[in-house]
Amino acid sequence: MTTTSGPVIMPMFPLGTVLLPTAVLPLQVFEPRYREMVQHCLAADRRFGVVLIARGHEVGGHDLRTDIGTVAEMLQATEMANGLWFLVAVGARRLRVRRWLQDDPYPRAEVEEWDDDPGVAQMDSLSYASLVGLARQVLALAAELEHDANSAALDVVEDPAVGTFQLAAALPLGPFDRQQILAANGSQARGELLTQLCQDRAGDLEGLLRMRPQDNPPF
Repeated sequence: MTTTSGPVIMPMFPLGTVLLPTAVLPLQVFEPRYREMVQHCLAADRRFGVVLIARGHEVGGHDLRTDIGTVAEMLQATEMANGLWFLVAVGARRLRVRRWLQDDPYPRAEVEEWDDDPGVAQMDSLSYASLVGLARQVLALAAELEHDANSAALDVVEDPAVGTFQLAAALPLGPFDRQQILAANGSQARGELLTQLCQDRAGDLEGLLRMRPQDNPPF
């Protein structure tokens, strides 16, 4: 994978969710160590790393963390009277953890940001358009099941290198599926994973819709 900067020491926020590039992440920060981290970030470059907790809990530490995550950039930070922080961050570039440091005073790691390798396969425009259509089908099925037309909205860019991340963020996927997408090298690899996940999810949703009682059964 292509490193886009040299290794740096970065504050880290392990979470039970995956932050993908371009995705927005709202956070409520209440643990003292992370409140201290927020203040450090605001005094520096407003950036911190987000990685998925593979096993364990967000609160208290002693968790097993993935080594591939995303650099988050704070868009908003509001401190409440009780000391809690409400943050809105956006995923910027992916990161790879080279080594974890001690969690005192808060989790930190030596990381490097990276992009897809220059020579890695990228998704062609026709395949990408087909994937977007499949994603719209999945979102439409999910919206029908949930009676929520707004959940079917999908707005992605034309560049598959970025759009595959946007699709992964918009689709009803679990954290470990999203982690697979995040770690994939190249939009072609991400697109193949997303296509399979969309096909599987569409089948699941169609099955649930067939099992659902009719809202207005005939008399």
